[in-house]
Amino acid sequence: MPAADIAPAATMLYVENVTMRFGGLTAVDDASLNVPKGSITGLIGPNGAGKTTLFSIVSGFLKPTGGRVSFDGADVTHLPAHELAEKGLGRTFQIVKPFAGLTVAENVAVGAFLRHRHRADAETVAERVATRVGLGDRLDAPAARLTVAGRKRLELAKVLATEPKLLLLDEVLAGLNPSEVRDILPVIRGLRDDGITILMIEHVMQAVVSLCDRVFVLAQGAVIASGTPREVVADPRVVEAYLGKGAAARLARAEAADA
Repeated sequence: MPAADIAPAATMLYVENVTMRFGGLTAVDDASLNVPKGSITGLIGPNGAGKTTLFSIVSGFLKPTGGRVSFDGADVTHLPAHELAEKGLGRTFQIVKPFAGLTVAENVAVGAFLRHRHRADAETVAERVATRVGLGDRLDAPAARLTVAGRKRLELAKVLATEPKLLLLDEVLAGLNPSEVRDILPVIRGLRDDGITILMIEHVMQAVVSLCDRVFVLAQGAVIASGTPREVVADPRVVEAYLGKGAAARLARAEAADA
């Protein structure tokens, strides 16, 4: 569905014809997408497709070569990351880097200081948020001692402490085993149920199908498909983007032979 098909009043994030070039390399190519308020929207695609670059543009870490980004009805194309955070746009990072010398509670409190000047208030928020993501029993633990799953939860808690309206999740499930993935899915779903709009980059298709209302597919910097998760995974263009040219036809022949 084209981005213009959803009225601005119902849209939390609207990316319109965004392009990002690094010298002669086009990392994002005239990409458009929209994220309705109150939804979980997925952004998928093969490695190197430009997904994280697009996240960096949306969150103010990169300025696009062309195009426009609107957040909650306002043009924010050229706003820096800290101003977007103040407006309620938060993101996680694919490579998590907690403050290793601080405890879990102290890490989360760093995010809470965006809205709460007094330490006691920030610590109260940190305890509540850490408990929500499953780290309530690790508040005093050094962040450096957390497992991969624990660090992923801490990354989520740090951004939740900033009280975002829109949450960008960059492969928050990467590196988790199947049981850890199952444990965190209800947490993400609960955030949406509490009114936080979510745009997530994810390779774990089980999670995409389970969580996402709509999905956009990026390949070589361009949006090549969008729709429900089941529509997208059945799209021949998506199959070929992941598996190579001719893959869709080969799969169709194999299915016909098995029938």
